[in-house]
Amino acid sequence: MRITDTIVIDDSEIDLTAIRAQGPGGQNVNKVATAIHLRFDIAASSLPDYLKERLLALSDQRITKDGVVVIKAQQGRSQEQSREEALRRLQELILGVTILPKARRATKPTYGSQRKRLDTKTARGQTKATRGKVAL
Repeated sequence: MRITDTIVIDDSEIDLTAIRAQGPGGQNVNKVATAIHLRFDIAASSLPDYLKERLLALSDQRITKDGVVVIKAQQGRSQEQSREEALRRLQELILGVTILPKARRATKPTYGSQRKRLDTKTARGQTKATRGKVAL
């Protein structure tokens, strides 16, 4: 499975199991194993070490404390649709950690924005001050 141009996961590293889907669906749900249970061991995979660290650091409920990604796909009416959905969700999860977040640089508000904020506060205070009871 290709994640990016440089990152490829071998199909042997992904464990796919067909199971019966839950929920409504009549006889088809009771007879046919259309849902897919995907398991992907992060530590034993061929991913680069920095990606493994980022995946394990994620606070995602699909990643167990043992470092195994567990995805259950059961939306499709066929096993093939569910399989594609599970692989797509795994690809999105891994793709999410390949993008480095931009480093934030601390900045200060400009003089003009500070001035504008204080002027707005003063105007608002004057509006509220005129709402008092009228003295006769």
